[in-house]
Amino acid sequence: MDLKDQLRELFPDHEPEQSEETENQKPAIWIQEDPIICKYEKRNGRPVTLLEGYNGADKDFEILSREIKQLLGVGGSFKKGRILIQGDYRDRIMDYLKQQGFKVKRVGG
Repeated sequence: MDLKDQLRELFPDHEPEQSEETENQKPAIWIQEDPIICKYEKRNGRPVTLLEGYNGADKDFEILSREIKQLLGVGGSFKKGRILIQGDYRDRIMDYLKQQGFKVKRVGG
């Protein structure tokens, strides 16, 4: 029995209010007009995917890098306004960013 069920038993006549904030909730990350550039490179013979060109706050871009790494289950880093993802995941990253509302531009290869 979860908390909502317990509250319903205690207060059977109460109807929860739905606020407009939850219905019109904005994304946590600032969406920009310019496309994010998605590049493929080889560093020391290993493939990497680079994302750059984000105009928002670095903290938001760092949150986005964490989400992408968790989605793919791979390592990576965030340095100097760039996201570096280990491996060639351009297609999956571009699909994810488009679902989140970003414009993405594929560069190289």
